[in-house]
Amino acid sequence: MRNFNNIIYASTGIGDDVEGLKQALSLARNNNAALKFLLVYPELPSSQAAYRDKFREFMAEQVETAVQAARAALNMDAGDAPVRVEMESSDSPQAVTFIRHVLRETHDLLIKEAESEEGFMAMDMTLLRKCPCPVWLARPIPRSRQEIRVAVAINPENRDQAEHDLSLRLLELARSLADSCSGELDILSCWDFEFEKFLRGNTRVSVPETTMRSTIENAQSSHQTELKNLLTEAAIGGVFHVHRLKGRAEKMIPFFVKNKHVDILVMGTLARTGILGYLMGNTAEDIIKELECAVLALKPGGFISPVKAY
Repeated sequence: MRNFNNIIYASTGIGDDVEGLKQALSLARNNNAALKFLLVYPELPSSQAAYRDKFREFMAEQVETAVQAARAALNMDAGDAPVRVEMESSDSPQAVTFIRHVLRETHDLLIKEAESEEGFMAMDMTLLRKCPCPVWLARPIPRSRQEIRVAVAINPENRDQAEHDLSLRLLELARSLADSCSGELDILSCWDFEFEKFLRGNTRVSVPETTMRSTIENAQSSHQTELKNLLTEAAIGGVFHVHRLKGRAEKMIPFFVKNKHVDILVMGTLARTGILGYLMGNTAEDIIKELECAVLALKPGGFISPVKAY
């Protein structure tokens, strides 16, 4: 299944980019997609103007070295997944420059190496919040492609059509990604009766245990039904394992991902739709801050980035 046609790999030139490029090249090859390597670096100050050309040459050599190293690691020939390289010096924040390229050239996936081994730092969070296309934040994956474990986080209790459509897209994309890896997909969905802890621990409120159990069972049953209906509508097929996790998503999903050694988590960055300057909701941010794996994050249809193309 083809999901992406026009991929951009975003680099600041600080790291060696090999791990991120390996994932970008694999995706470009599997999707038969165009791949652009965009390096954005700060301009040397005017006092160092004499060194600007040399600095640019050095950065270009670094890019070429990284591309060759990533190809070698994948046993990929130069003719597989051609890479178009662009370099740009900019006084704007690098994340903003990346997003402007996405807007101008209608890239449908942005890939970048994560800035840290755990959680995500300022530039990555800006991309997750404001980039209009899906964002793939890469981390090293030590296993072979056939062993890579893919999971998707789903909330079947959608509040509107945009959220519902996003859930279907997440399942479709995760299914396609899993098929190009191990072939197995873990579907994670959390449910909880949010007032259980309050009611059980509040001496002023006396709720019979039978009533409490019945309420919790109803919440569980409702979540199970909605998840089943969503999976039926998605009709993703293939091998998948559904994990219904009791508890808050920001705790249960990172716990599952870490303990089950998930390599790639597909998830939505969703709060309210149709709002200019949209930011991720607290739950999504809390999940992402705890992750140590690669993340593929999607926004709902109709999202409008606060960044302008020019």
